[in-house]
Amino acid sequence: MINRKIKKNIIENFFKGNVIIIYGARQVGKTTLVKEIASEYSKDSSYFNCELASVQEALSVPEPKRIKDFLGSSKIIILDEAQRVKNIGLILKVLIDAYPELQIIATGSSSFDLANEVNEPLTGRKLVFDLFPLSLEEIMGDMGFLEVESNLERILRFGSYPEVFFSNEKEAIIKLEEISSSYLFKDILNFDKIKKSSVLVKLLQLLALQIGSEVSYNELATKLGINRITVEKYIDILEQCFIVFRLNSFSRNLRNEISKSIKVYFYDLGIRNILIKNLNPLSIRNDSGFLWENFCIIERMKKNKYSNVFANYYFWRNFEKKEIDFIEERGGKLYAYEFKINKEESKAPSIFLKTYTNAEYKTINNKNYHTFLIKD
Repeated sequence: MINRKIKKNIIENFFKGNVIIIYGARQVGKTTLVKEIASEYSKDSSYFNCELASVQEALSVPEPKRIKDFLGSSKIIILDEAQRVKNIGLILKVLIDAYPELQIIATGSSSFDLANEVNEPLTGRKLVFDLFPLSLEEIMGDMGFLEVESNLERILRFGSYPEVFFSNEKEAIIKLEEISSSYLFKDILNFDKIKKSSVLVKLLQLLALQIGSEVSYNELATKLGINRITVEKYIDILEQCFIVFRLNSFSRNLRNEISKSIKVYFYDLGIRNILIKNLNPLSIRNDSGFLWENFCIIERMKKNKYSNVFANYYFWRNFEKKEIDFIEERGGKLYAYEFKINKEESKAPSIFLKTYTNAEYKTINNKNYHTFLIKD
């Protein structure tokens, strides 16, 4: 059993007058987490699967007494995949207003859907937590850093979805196929006007082949036979469903800095690799450097998120093709990182350090990554 980092933070915020919202992609362990919490409060908690029609019907009318009669006498109410309930934001509001002694936990695999429903009704009345595929610190657990080290290449190949991580290679491939062909699109295809899953698969495949490179919406649109606006919309929805995320280019002072470009990375490398049908060992593939870059960025973001470290994230490049993989802006300073899986050191672009005198620069490789991704 893996101890999820956000569990402690969630429990510490019980019964403080807020609805607790847990976002995360399907299969990252949201249901396991909330059921684990429910088991620890077995006498005071009730779990409801909102994908069931009976639960959706029972919660369909914003009448607090009727809803409370259905939910029962438990003090902790868990609504899993809550975005499936129509007008869930209003339902949660009337419920917490009428019964402030309740602690409601709602999970959602689409932040777009659920956030749109709850943001306005629950203004000032919610706490939001994000759950990602397993982080390095979660994998390390009580076993120590050797547990991470021994699984490093596996994570770069198969990712860290819980069920995938604890499977042998053959089973991991089957599970990744299932996630990528079924669960991955379950929420996305519910959005209006998104009917062609084949276009989404092709878009994801194109993005998978471009990790670490700048992405052109116009080029993607041409290759897919759709317009630029639709490409942007699709990527936005993929981001809201925790499949990919974007990094914008950093530009403050220099005229020759790239200022309007983006890069797209995957929340999980197993999903990325299964989309392009390449789960080969690192020794025989030519994209290990890009895998390392994606890995370091998402694991750093997990670490910061779980540790309540707030930062802005970018990449940097100028028209002379000088570049830096990752810029972290926090506490009024810039922290620049270059990711080289087997190279001990790389040299920072002098123009960047000369321009941004408050910046620090560091190379992250397979020898020092633990200080960057686990304990800084």
